[in-house]
Amino acid sequence: MRALPALCVLAVALSPLLLVAGCRGGRETPPAQIVPDGSPGAGARVIASYRCGACHTIPGIKGADGLVGPPLTLFARRTYVGGELPNTPANLVRWIRDPPAVEPGTAMPALGLSEQQARDAAAYLYTLR
Repeated sequence: MRALPALCVLAVALSPLLLVAGCRGGRETPPAQIVPDGSPGAGARVIASYRCGACHTIPGIKGADGLVGPPLTLFARRTYVGGELPNTPANLVRWIRDPPAVEPGTAMPALGLSEQQARDAAAYLYTLR
């Protein structure tokens, strides 16, 4: 019976470590995400021209200080895209091209980006570390 209090103390002490281990957003920087055929420079121009900053705060994009959608700071460290998909290049491109197809009812509209434009925008977002 004396072992039970010791196990409880150990469980309480280790629980924060277990929670942090399941998150990519901790202090450890994940490996760089690479978007095949994506250009971060072109992505910055796509993001600016489609006015993504009207809804999102996006570092490095002039005037991108919107408060409607989530801020995209440190995007490369996020675990999920749109709260629905694991954060992978393919999933991010899918989300950027057609958010309502991934999450019906989302406030983020499909903007009509081409596959290449979505790849470029995704490549830029993965520079936000």
